[in-house]
Amino acid sequence: MENIVIETRNLVKSFGKVCAVNDLNLKVFQGEIYGFLGPNGAGKTTTIRLLTGTLRPSSGSIRVLGMDMQKDEIEIKKSIGVVPDEPRMYSSLRGYEFLNFVIEIFGLDKKSMRERIEELCSAFGIDYLDKFIADMSHGMKQKLMLVSVLMRKPRVIFLDEPTVGLDARSAKILKLLLAKYASEGCTIFMTTHVLEIAEKMCSRIGIIDKGSLIAEGTMDELRKLVRDNVASLEDVFLRLTATEEDILQIVKEL
Repeated sequence: MENIVIETRNLVKSFGKVCAVNDLNLKVFQGEIYGFLGPNGAGKTTTIRLLTGTLRPSSGSIRVLGMDMQKDEIEIKKSIGVVPDEPRMYSSLRGYEFLNFVIEIFGLDKKSMRERIEELCSAFGIDYLDKFIADMSHGMKQKLMLVSVLMRKPRVIFLDEPTVGLDARSAKILKLLLAKYASEGCTIFMTTHVLEIAEKMCSRIGIIDKGSLIAEGTMDELRKLVRDNVASLEDVFLRLTATEEDILQIVKEL
C-alpha cells in the first residue's frame, strides 16, 4: 500500500464571501513530485498556505506525514520545507546570518550544515552571503531560500513557483535535485506556471480552477480526460480550464 504523505478532506477556505478553496480532497504519496496547476487566482497559493500551516481552513482537515495539522502543527513544521512564491526573510540580516538563524531554529548540526551550505552555494552560484538581504535581487533571495530548505533535506518540500527569478543553470540544477530527493523518498508538492516543467517532472498533476479540483492524474490519465492521446500538458490545461477557445477568439480579433 502506498504511503500517503499529504491528505486533505473536504478542505474549504473562504475570505468573506469569496471561496478560495472549495471542498478540496487530495492524496499525495511518498516519493511523488505532485504538480498543482491552475490559472491566476485559482487557489494554488492559498492551498499551499493551508497545507503548510500559515493559514487556517474554514472547514475540513489536513494531514501531513500522518499528523493532524490542527493538533500537530509544530511537529509537522519541523519535518517540512517551504519555498514561497515571494521569499520573506529578515531584510536586516546578511545571507549567512539568515542561514545560521535557520540552523538554530531547527537545532541542526552546525558542522554538517555548513558543509552542506558550501555544496549548495557552489551549485547555485551563490557568492553573496555577506550581502544584506535587503540588497539582494528577487533571484538572489530565491536561491538563498532554496538553500535554507534544501540543506535540511526535509521529508516534504512545498514549492510555490520555485523557478521564478532563477537563471537557466540554477533552474536546471533545482529540477535535478528535486528528482534526486524524490527518488530518495522525499515528497514534493509544487505549483508552477511553466507547464513544460510540470509535464517533465511531475509524477501526477492536479488542476484547480475557481477553488475546485477539476482534474487529477498522470499525463496519460489527463489525456484520456480530453480524449487526445498526444495532447501536451498545455493543451490539456487550456481545454480543462475552458480557456483555449477564448485564446483563439482573442487572437482572431487582433
